[in-house]
Amino acid sequence: MSRPSTGDLIAGVSVALVAIPQSLAYAELAGLPPHYGLYATALPSLLAAFFVSSRYLQTGPVALTALLTLGALSGVAEPGGASYIQSAALLALLVGVIRVLLGAARMGRVAYVLSEPVVTGFTAGAAVVIIASQLPKIFDVYPDGQVLAAAVRALGQPDEWRWSAIAFAAITVCLMLGGRHIHRLFPGVLVAVIAGVVLAGASDYAGSQVGDLDGGFIPLSLEFPWSEAPSLLLPAAVIALIGFAEPASIARTYAAADRLPWNANREMVSQGVANLASAVSGAFPVGGSFSRSSLNRMAGATSAWSGAITGAFVLAVLPLAFLLEDLPTSVLGVIVIVVVVRLVDIKEITRLPWGSFPQALVGAGTTFATIGFAPRVERGVLVGIGLAIAVHLYREMQVITPAERNHETLTVRPKGVMWFATVPQVERSVREELATERGLTSVVIDLSGVGRLDYSGAVALRRIIERMSAGGVRVVVAGIPPSASGAVRAELEGYESA
Repeated sequence: MSRPSTGDLIAGVSVALVAIPQSLAYAELAGLPPHYGLYATALPSLLAAFFVSSRYLQTGPVALTALLTLGALSGVAEPGGASYIQSAALLALLVGVIRVLLGAARMGRVAYVLSEPVVTGFTAGAAVVIIASQLPKIFDVYPDGQVLAAAVRALGQPDEWRWSAIAFAAITVCLMLGGRHIHRLFPGVLVAVIAGVVLAGASDYAGSQVGDLDGGFIPLSLEFPWSEAPSLLLPAAVIALIGFAEPASIARTYAAADRLPWNANREMVSQGVANLASAVSGAFPVGGSFSRSSLNRMAGATSAWSGAITGAFVLAVLPLAFLLEDLPTSVLGVIVIVVVVRLVDIKEITRLPWGSFPQALVGAGTTFATIGFAPRVERGVLVGIGLAIAVHLYREMQVITPAERNHETLTVRPKGVMWFATVPQVERSVREELATERGLTSVVIDLSGVGRLDYSGAVALRRIIERMSAGGVRVVVAGIPPSASGAVRAELEGYESA
């Protein structure tokens, strides 16, 4: 990397000041004590900067990855406990290894494996779950039950609401949303946190607060509960793929806007290194942050040094973390909610039903599955992938065969994909026509409207032609797709029209 510029320094520090309170909030969302969010920000941001291809990408704790972490570990141990924290570090290690291997094998293109309806549906469902998980903090009411049930009970107990916590939440919303009208770089999150700490300390606030925050150095460790690795491999793979969708989208968007190069393989490696650093720090899986990357760009970053500066700054201020111990947790809850709401792509959600009803069903199914399986939201992703495959197979199975008769010749023009499972549909259509019109003596199969004809389809088609020829019907094949392989053409040799 070139030398850091003044813009990198300003941007890096600006992002760090926002990342500190966000990281505390995301650590709680992941089920860990708040200060582990600082551990997941410092070294991961610092080390990832040396591998990224995007100058703007900021790495660290993010909402979706934190929720996926909570879901993956919810059945392993009690959130917040020592064994849970160790499992979270192991999960980060597995995510890091998977991403580094994919990047090193030049398979960064897996970022495109998940369809847009699946990603959009999962994001919407995860947003609902995340918001529900933060509602008890807003009202400072913590009923028992799973995420959604606890949120409903919290809303249904207004007599137990702590109005001072709600007031802190309202002030935070005003500063975060209203600050943009003052200036696009107005540090609404930072101001809200400082105001929350000062007001809570001055007023002897009796509501829930962040509490003890360990300062000092990060407790680096290579001790992991290896016996749990097999059960965490699938969740780690889901996090590695779903969690990479956000940083890949960020990098692609800004690369296109500023006409800059972008390398998916390098980005995959950078995100893998960040997770390895988080694991060694004893923290949890991390990813690329859209909000902090956007701030990084707006603040004038000119190189990846800004990300390294962010990590170094957080590392330097770790001993001062105790200054945030009086911060009301309702402030952290609002910070998460405001950021998460921005992630929901309303335009894409409303566009899906008009563009493709089956794909809209995939998106909706993924959303409801994500909400229904909460907090095991990774299962929602698996349901979405299954629905996407089912829709694809359904479409692959559809072939229409319009036909027309000209004297003694029947011409059929299949439209769709021709493979061994769809070719029999063409045969049935032709057989019905031959049974109805006894005077037909020849059949022309025009393949010019076929999207793809693979080898298995060509073999099945040849056998059908042989059966009809044995019955005294002359069969001719026309319009073989130009993309057809030599093997496909060889199977139909002798039946092609001149």
